[in-house]
Amino acid sequence: MHNEKMVEYQNTHIKQSELQKRIREKNSDIRGPYYRDTTAIIHSSAFRRLKHKTQVFFAPNNDHICTRIEHVLHVASIASTVCRGLSLDQELAWAIGMGHDLGHTPFGHVGEVILSDIMEKQGYSKFEHEIHSLRVVDFLSNKGQGMNLTYAVRDGIVCHCGESFIQCIKPTFMIKDLDTIKQKKDLIPTTYEGAIVRFCDSIAYLGRDWEDACRLKIIDKDSMPEGPKKLLGLDNSKIIDTLVTNLIESSDIEGIRFSNEIFEAVKEMKDYNYQNIYKSPILNEYKKYFSRLLNLIYEYLTDLFKSFYDNKQLYCKEKNMLAIGFGNHVSEMLPIYIEKEGNADRLIYDYIAGMSDNFALDCANEILIPEHLNERLESNITGKWFDF
Repeated sequence: MHNEKMVEYQNTHIKQSELQKRIREKNSDIRGPYYRDTTAIIHSSAFRRLKHKTQVFFAPNNDHICTRIEHVLHVASIASTVCRGLSLDQELAWAIGMGHDLGHTPFGHVGEVILSDIMEKQGYSKFEHEIHSLRVVDFLSNKGQGMNLTYAVRDGIVCHCGESFIQCIKPTFMIKDLDTIKQKKDLIPTTYEGAIVRFCDSIAYLGRDWEDACRLKIIDKDSMPEGPKKLLGLDNSKIIDTLVTNLIESSDIEGIRFSNEIFEAVKEMKDYNYQNIYKSPILNEYKKYFSRLLNLIYEYLTDLFKSFYDNKQLYCKEKNMLAIGFGNHVSEMLPIYIEKEGNADRLIYDYIAGMSDNFALDCANEILIPEHLNERLESNITGKWFDF
C-alpha cells in the first residue's frame, strides 16, 4: 500500500509534463519519453567509450574486472528493480542509470582528481563528473546539439553523486534551473527515481569493488569486517540482494532510505573499502603514472591550440594521430563553443575528459614516438638490433 502512496504523493507534488519536458520540443513516439532517452544515450559516442574507461582498477587485459560501462548497466538494472518494488517508473530510473556516468574521465576517479588539479591550477572550478555528465548530454554530444533529454533524466544525472552517502533522501519535487548548476554540493534529485539511482550507484560499486579487489589480491576475502559480513553477505550478489530488499522495505513517502542497522553496516564497509582499496598502494602508484600521462597530453594539446588555433592544415603537419584528430575536433567544435559559450576555455579539458583509457595511452605514445617516426626507423633497420 505504501508503494501506491509514494506514486500518488509524487504525482500531486510535480506534474509529469514538467518532468518530461525537453530543451527543444519533440514529437512523442511509441517508445515513451524515458525509454527514448535511454536509446539516445546508448547510441551516443560518450556511452560507447565507457567500455574502455576504468571503474576503479585499471586492468584492460582482465575481462573480469568491472569497467565503467558495466557499472552503469549495474546501476540501471538495480535501480529499475527497486522502482519495480516501489511501483515507481522503471524506465525513468533505467535512463538515469545509463546516463549518470557519461562525464567520467579516463582512469576512473583517479583521472577525475588529476584533471581537476590541472583545471584548478589554471584558475577554473573543480572538475566533477556529475556536472560534466550533464554537460555531455546537454552540449557536447551530437556536435554541440546535445541529446535533448527530458528534465527528469537530466536532473537525475546531475544529482546522482553516489560517493556522497546519507541514510535517507527525500526528493525536492521542484524544477531546478539545471543550466545554472556549477557544483554538486547539496544537490538533491527532484524525483524518487533520481534518489533511487543515487542509492543504487553506491549499491552497484560497494560489493563489486570489494570483489574485484579480492580477485586482484589487493585484499583478502576473509578480511571483511564482521558487521558487513553478518548483515550484508560475503559476495557481491548477496550484498546487492540485501541492500535492494532493504531499500524497498524501508522507503516511503518521506524518502528513499536504508534501515538504521543496514545503513551502519554499509557505512562500515564503505570505510573499509576506502582505507584498504581506494587508498591502497597500487592505486596510489597508478595515480603518479596517470598524472604524468594526462599532464603530458594537456600540455601538448595546449601548445598545439595556442600555435595552430583553427588551422587544420597545421595540425596535420605534426604527423601524429592525436594532433590530426584534435585538429579535426577543433575545426568542428570551435565555432560551436564560441557561439554557445563565448569562448573555447573548456575545449581541451572536455576533449581529455572524453578520452577512453586506451585512447589516452595511445595519445601519449603518439606524442613521445609518433608513428611516422617508427616507420622511418624501421625502414633504416639493416637486421642488426644491438651494437656493442
